[in-house]
Order: sequence, then C-alpha cells, then structure tokens
Amino acid sequence: MGAGVDRADSAHDVVRVREKLIGQLGGAELRAALTELFELWLAEHARGCGVDREGLALVAVGALGRREMHPYSDLDLLLVHEGRGSRVERIAEALWYPMWDAGIGLDHAVRTVRQACRIAAGDLRTALGLLEARPLAGDGALAERLRTEARAQWRGTARNRVGELAEANAARWARAGELAQRAEPDLKHGRGGLRDVQILRALSLAQLVDRPSAEVLAARDLLAEVRTELHRVTRKPRDVLRAQDSAEVAAALRMGDRFELARAISGAGRTIAYALQVAMRAAGPGPGKAVRRTPLEDGVVLHGGEVALAKGAAPRTDPALLLRVATASSTANAPISAGTLATLAQQAPEPASPWPAAVLRGLLSLLGSGSGLIEVVEALDRTGLWGRLFPEWGAVRDLPPREPPHRYTVDRHLVQTCVQAASLVTTVARPDLLLLGALVHDIGKGRCGDHSVLGARLAAQIGERLGLAAVDVGRLELMVRHHLLLPHTATRRNVADPVTVARVAEAVGGDVVLLELLRALTEADSLATGPGMWSEWKQALVAELVDGVRAAIAGTVPAARRARTGTEDAVLRRAREHRGIELVLEPGAADAELTIAAPDRPGLLSRIAGTLVLHGVRMHAATVGTEDRFAVQSFTVGPRFGSLPDPAALRETLRLAVTGSLKLADRVAAKERDYPRPRQESAPAHVLWFDDEASDATVLELRAIDSVGLLYHATAALEQHDLDVRWARASTLGPTAFLAVCLVDGAGARPGPGLRARVEAAVLAAVRESA
Repeated sequence: MGAGVDRADSAHDVVRVREKLIGQLGGAELRAALTELFELWLAEHARGCGVDREGLALVAVGALGRREMHPYSDLDLLLVHEGRGSRVERIAEALWYPMWDAGIGLDHAVRTVRQACRIAAGDLRTALGLLEARPLAGDGALAERLRTEARAQWRGTARNRVGELAEANAARWARAGELAQRAEPDLKHGRGGLRDVQILRALSLAQLVDRPSAEVLAARDLLAEVRTELHRVTRKPRDVLRAQDSAEVAAALRMGDRFELARAISGAGRTIAYALQVAMRAAGPGPGKAVRRTPLEDGVVLHGGEVALAKGAAPRTDPALLLRVATASSTANAPISAGTLATLAQQAPEPASPWPAAVLRGLLSLLGSGSGLIEVVEALDRTGLWGRLFPEWGAVRDLPPREPPHRYTVDRHLVQTCVQAASLVTTVARPDLLLLGALVHDIGKGRCGDHSVLGARLAAQIGERLGLAAVDVGRLELMVRHHLLLPHTATRRNVADPVTVARVAEAVGGDVVLLELLRALTEADSLATGPGMWSEWKQALVAELVDGVRAAIAGTVPAARRARTGTEDAVLRRAREHRGIELVLEPGAADAELTIAAPDRPGLLSRIAGTLVLHGVRMHAATVGTEDRFAVQSFTVGPRFGSLPDPAALRETLRLAVTGSLKLADRVAAKERDYPRPRQESAPAHVLWFDDEASDATVLELRAIDSVGLLYHATAALEQHDLDVRWARASTLGPTAFLAVCLVDGAGARPGPGLRARVEAAVLAAVRESA
C-alpha cells in the first residue's frame, strides 16, 4: 500500500483501515488516502479474481473515478469485457461478494464497450458516469477504449441533450431544493451542490463551455469539506446537513458556529448554481443565422432568447440603463446575457446621491415586476452590480435565518417579500414605499442589536440616497422600525381593547398611509417567510386591528367588545336550565366559532383544550368569562386536518373530561404520539410577562415550538396555581406557537414576582412534557 495507508488483504481489512483513516485524517488528505486505499485493494482483489488478462478490465466511475472518495461513499464499479467466455459471471460474483459481505456500499455493472455506450445513449446518468471512467485493473487498452468512445459519443450528442439535462436537473432540484435556501441543505443533489459541479465538468468535456472557474472550484472544495465532516460526524453516507449535525461539522471545520457554516454553504451553492445556469444557456442549441433583435426598453433588446444591450447603448453615461436591463429581463422572463452582465459590471457607474429620478423609477419598476425579480437580483448580485446599488446588502447576503419559521436566507427573503408586495400595490396609496419597505425591512439583520432599530436607521440612509422626500424617508424608516407591530399585536393581544388600539395608533403617529403600508407589508412579509405564515385567521385579526386603529386616528375609538354575544347568552341560558355543558359550533368562511357554557370549576379551560386536541381541533383564540358560577368560553377554532368534528361528539367528550370519567392526560399523550413534535433544538421555549394596561391583570406570553398538546399542558399548569384566566389568545407561526393569557391571582390582583417565577417554571416544564 501507499505511504500512510495500511495494507488491506480483504474487504473487511479495507473497512478496518478506512475507519482508522477517518479517525486520523481530515479533509482533502482523508479523501486522497481513501481513494488510494480502495484503488490499491481493488487492483489486488481484481487480479486475484482473474481480472488480469486481455479482454477484461475493472473500471471505476463515480466518486472513485473522480478520486473524490468521502468517508462512506459508495463504490461505483464497471467490469468491462469483450463478450467472450463464460467465466465473466463467475469473476463478477467473486469481485462483488466480498464487498457486500463487508458492508461496503456498491453499485456495479458488467458490460461490453458497445453495451455501455448504447445504454449511455439513452440514459443520461450512465452517460455522465462514463465520462469519469478510470481503469483499476486488467486490460488497460479495453478500459481506455471505453473511456475514449464514451467521451466521443458525449461530445457528439451533448448539445442535443441539453434539454434532457435541464429536465433532469429541474427534477432533482425539485426533490432536493437549493443549497442557498434550505435550512438543511442537500450537499450533493441540491441546486448548487456537488452534482452540479459534475454537470459543469461534463459540459466542459463536451467543449460546450469553459472549464469550471477558480471560484466554482473553491465552492466545490468547501462543499466537499463539509460533506467529508458530515460523514465523519454521523458515521453514515449522509448528503443532507441536518440542523442537529451542523454545529459539530462547523466546529470540525473551525468555523465560529453553525450560522457561519450555513452562510458559507449558501454562498458556495449560489456560486455553483449561477455558473451552471450560465453554462446551460451557453451549451444549448445556438441561434440561427438571422436572429431578430426585439426592442424591450430604451437601449435594451431581446436577442437569441436573452436580454442584451442595444447597439449604441452607453452604460457609462446612462445610470438608469442597468435597471432598465434588469426590469426587461424580469418582465420578459428572459435571462440577461453573460456578455451584457460583464459589460455592465465593467462600465455601469454607481448612481450619484441622491439618485436621479429616472434611476429611482427604474428601481421601482424592477421591484414591482413580479416573480422574475428573483433570478434577476441573483444575476446582478453574483456579478457585483446589486451591491453597487445597495452597499448595505453585504451584511444580509447569504445570511441564514435564525428564526425557525423562515425558509430562506435573509437576502432571498427580502427579494421574495418584494415579489409578494408586487401583488398588493393596488391596495395602498403609496406603492413605491411598499416596494421599498419590502426590500429593506430586514436590512438590519446580520449586525449586533435589534434589527428593527438598526434597520430603521439604514432605511433612512437608503431613502435619502434614493432621493425620497423627507416625509417619505420618515415613513420608510417607520415601516422598517414597526414592520412587526401589526402581526405581533394582532396575534398576541386583544385587538378590541381600546388601549391596544391607542398604542398602535400612537406608534404610527396617526398616519393612515403608514398604517395601510404596514398592513400590506405584514401580508407580504408573512407570505415570503414560509408556508402557513399567512392564514385567513391571521388576516382577519390584522384587518380588525387596522380597522380599529384607523377609527381611532379618525377620532372614533371603538368601544370594548361587549361581555357576551347573542350566541353566548343562548348557550349560557341552556346550560343553566340543564345544569350541565352546552356548546354551539358555528362554521365560518375561514375558521369556526365554538361557544361553550358550563358550571365553573378549576381546570375547565385545560379540559376544553384537551378535548379539542382529541378531536383534532386547533384553538386560535379564546375569551373567558364567568357569571353566577357558570363559565362562558368562546373559541375561534379550525381543524388540524380534514373537517370540524360533530358537535354532539365534542360535547360528550367534554362532559367525560369534566366529570373525570375520561383519562384526559393519557388520551392527549396518545394523540401526541400520533402527531410527533418536530425537533427544534435551537429554539427553547420562552415566557414573557406584560402588565395589561386596560386592567389590573397581567399577560403571560409563551413562545414555544408547536405541538398537538401544547395548549392543554400550558393551561393545565396555569390552573394548578389558582390563577383566573380573563382571556387567552393562541397563534401558530410556522413551527412556533404563541400563547398570550391574561391572568389575575386568587384575590383578583396581578400575580407577584414569586408567583410569576413559580408559574413560569411550571409552564416551561409543561412545554417539555408536551414534546
């Protein structure tokens, strides 16, 4: 064996030596040693099996063919023969069996050169694999003939197979996602992953594009390092970097934390993805001899399916040209040509401050252009042009999200919010400020301190540079400062409370224009964050709050909601008549209203919450009141899956739960096992306390990863401390649940510090119990 690699006489010896190397070496040194280990052992093993004669060769493809063996990479091997003799099958069995027996991952085939090339002509994966073929043992001339013919066939057909390759790429990306966006990226198969580097090499071998650039190779090396450490950490051939493994991988690579690692992976993935995007366009069938140049904008044309500069365009003296090119690309759904991007990168100036009106108009046209904005900003950012317009972008570029609901990196989230805002511009009086606010609302992230406060200062700086009027700079600053005001207030406070309404009205400075901008930004921001972040229920709460604030600004503050509705009165009357439990479930356009009246007793709220869990019902909001030893509780609810339960069945379960005939805790635990809580080790539960300014009560706010029984366990913990619940509101944002409960102690006063501490500990313990 080579220097530093122990001798391996059997497949089991190979596994033993591999584990030793994994424990001693790292990075490229480990991959080289593993390649040498398998190369030398396979050569000896093949000769021992009879692969030592003319007309028979063992060839490596895949990771070993590329000399990129990761700790637990499979072996991809091909036994090539000339179709003579009956010994080939016996030799093949002798080759493969010891590897199977030792647990070595193996993908194998036995073919002639003609068979291999015929299969490659119809199977893209085989065609790409044969480009990496490398002889290990046996007839070298035969192995070289396979390599030569496979590469010649690829060169002759590659351009015609670009469409097939694009479809295969798209299908793979649809399954694996994008490295730059996934919280748990697929390092091999994701868009911008190691498989895409292999495609770039294949296109260059076909002489359709240049070899991968130094930047792409550096990105590949980073992903290879991460994948190597992922294999080492997990002791498995994993390609997906899970959250629970990322901190250990980051430490092994001497990175500060998992967020630094995530940012590096995102940058590498975007570099590779962009390079492949450009290469695929260059490799496709070329335009015909007479290609029409279709005008799109002043100085911008569509040429051969790409957006390009028109003849006579002057990037050096036309500061708005860059944004016209970008807008044309987005609206025409056509990429900017690589040559045009290069010319703009070399010649387009940074706009003078304040921006000329034409440049600002160009930016607003681009931001309002819809979904095409995403690819355009990516192209501008990878070539340095976007940072020329927004120097503040560097802090959020490739920045991974720290909040669980977010599915995108911060920079991509900002662009995605613009896309969503573009569909809302007709709902506001100032669509220009909506689009700008969408673009910069999280620009303060990636820096120390409150991102809303820092972002507001940066937004003011940006607004002045763009040439906005002073009043609009102020509005943009307040949009960023308060971009979380409406969703947080609507989902965690009583939106009908005049004090709540007055505080929001004061925060927006009595500016109705700013209020409606914040409403639209809330919707766009929520939709851009991730699935489930903008529901009909949340939309209704925000709308109710905005209506109340608008009325307050107009001088007609609405009165607090009356103690009981007509439905509540009717249900309470029947409950008194029958001295038992009565309920009404009224389906609505979005969610349903559930009204329950029952004799008041300790633990009623938690029993109702548990009953809702058993029937697959999610509670969004609750109002609680008592009169003459009867409790009246109204809930906004919706089904977790399917449809709402039968009210009679719901009432019977609640009756059994209240009387103690039903082992509610056991039944809820069983339900929790049916719907396991997602792992979210990086997001511990928190309890916050606020004094309710409208009364002598205190609001407890719980923030935790959602689970089926969370509300049941949390309310049960509260009720164990002789606390009276005035009202409660629950909401779920992505994987995170929020529970706000208005409380007084047994004497009707605000809980003191000691009681708060005990309650907080109990609630956090209840959250752990619900996990």
